[in-house]
Parts: sequence; C-alpha cells; structure tokens
Amino acid sequence: MEYIADKDRYNSMEYKRCGSSGILLPKISLGLWHNFSDSTVFENSRDMARVSFDLGITHFDLANNYGPPPGSAEENFGLILKKDLKPYRDELIISTKAGYDMWPGPYGNWGSRKYLISSCDQSLKRLGLDYVDVFYHHRPDPDTPLLETMTALDYIVRSGRAMYIGLSNYYLPEKAKEAFAILKDLGTPCLLHQVKYNMFDRRVENGLLDLHDSENIGVVTFSPLEKGILTNKYLNGIPNDSRAKKDGRFLKPDDITDDVVSRVLKLNSIAQSRGQTLAQMSLSWNLRHKSVSSVIIGASRSSQIKDCIGALENSEFSKDELDLIDKIVK
Repeated sequence: MEYIADKDRYNSMEYKRCGSSGILLPKISLGLWHNFSDSTVFENSRDMARVSFDLGITHFDLANNYGPPPGSAEENFGLILKKDLKPYRDELIISTKAGYDMWPGPYGNWGSRKYLISSCDQSLKRLGLDYVDVFYHHRPDPDTPLLETMTALDYIVRSGRAMYIGLSNYYLPEKAKEAFAILKDLGTPCLLHQVKYNMFDRRVENGLLDLHDSENIGVVTFSPLEKGILTNKYLNGIPNDSRAKKDGRFLKPDDITDDVVSRVLKLNSIAQSRGQTLAQMSLSWNLRHKSVSSVIIGASRSSQIKDCIGALENSEFSKDELDLIDKIVK
C-alpha cells in the first residue's frame, strides 16, 4: 500500500533553531545506528521511519559505518526513501558522517580530504540521493592537519554534495573552537556539533556547551538514555531481549551494577512525580539547555518513538528537581 504521510504531522512536534542559522530541527530526531542494519527486520525499520515522520520527526541521522555491516543502514534507509519518503524529500533533514574505519587500507579512516570526499560519494550512492542536508566529520583526526579536514568539508558543500557541515565528538573546547573558526573563515560555518550528553555523561558541561552558546552553534546530542540505562528497562534485572543481554559490545551486563540501578530507581521516582517515564524525563533534561537544538533517539520499535515524543509535554524543570538529579548522578 502506498504510504501517505499524516496530514497533521507538524501539529504536535516542536522545532528549535540551530544556533543563528535558518534551520529548525525537531526537538526529537531519529538515529539509525543500531536498528536499520542488515541484521534487523527491514519492515520494522520501515515502520519506525514512517511513524517518525508521521509524528513530525523530520531529521534522520546516519553515518557511513552504521550497520552491521558498515553501510547497510544507509542502504536500507535509501530503500525506505525510494519506497515511502522520496515524495517528501524537501521536508527532510538527512545527515550522515565519516571519520571511523570504513574500508581497508590507509585511505578509509580518519579525516583526510581523500577519505572524506570519497566516503561522501559512497554514502550518496547508498542512499540514492544527490545530496545530504548535513555532512559531519565523525571525530577529530590527531594526525591530519585540521585545515585539510575543514577545507574538505567546505568543498563537500560547495560541490553540492551537502547543504551544511557538522562536527561530531570534538570534545576539547579549544579544538572545536579552532575548527569553528576555520569553517567560518572559509565561508561554510559549522551548522551543528553532535555530542554525547546525558545525566551520567556530562563532559560537555566542562566548557563545550558554553562555547556553543558564545559561538551561536547548534548542538545535537546522542545517547540521551545512556544505551537504555536511563529508562525503566533495567529496574528489575536484565531482560533477555535487552541490548545488554543481546549485544555486549557497547553495553555489557557488568555495566548494570547495583549502584547504577539504585541511582536509576531514584531518578525514576523523580520522573514519576513529574508525570513522565524515565526515558521522557531524560530527554527533557537534555533539551533544557538553550544550545541543544535536538536530541537523537535510537529505537527498536515504533512504540518507543511514540513514548519519547511525550518528553515534549513537560520540558521545564524546577531548581529543586535539577539539584536533586545532580545529587543522585554526581
């Protein structure tokens, strides 16, 4: 059956400006890291993409190495675009990245001009697109000159392969500031910086968020639920269908310690007093910062996406709530 998007899709979603740019992002974006690969059920991935767009989620975030195998998430999303979302292309913000190991040899990793432009071309082919809206450098390269990496990103925009440039995982404020300055001088300013941020991982509070405020650059955060720990999933043990049980690479059973569960139970009590699930409160906590334009969620089924949208219904925190959260997690 032909997919027709919900005519009311923009009524419930809230959108936020990225720094001083002309771009608005949905406060909740969908990340395609784990559940759009060849190891997942395509029709489930397709359903999540369609449900997301019906809810007003216009931003879909990818990377060249998302899978497994690497590249498969882009290929599968490209198929979803072809089957369902292509008529709505101009309503979508599609982002992808390059910076991690992608193919053998010395040119398939990090931040050289050759790698970034070649990777962008490969991503466009997998997605079946002429351009992406945002192309990110996925992580700093300690060996390639920063000027080479930034001029490659500038060229990707000027050649029509991408509309905007983003950086990801540039956690040292001085490194991020230098990159922002180079891109600004080149005439292709950084639109977004994508970083990990949640109640347990707060390293961006050590000067980085303040830098974004002063530079007027939007922040997109990922892992707001700390791989599922900041949900009600692990309150009563480790479920057999959980990532900690099935995956073991990014989240291990040993990560779910008694101390972690104790803290999560206390956070869950605060969420309940706010009329939210813990996942919803975790997203609201992320969005409270003025520089955070959007929070990227991962999901394994559409019901989780619908639950996350509930975070928008109560995004304000009292000082007492924030102080109590700090006391629990710190």
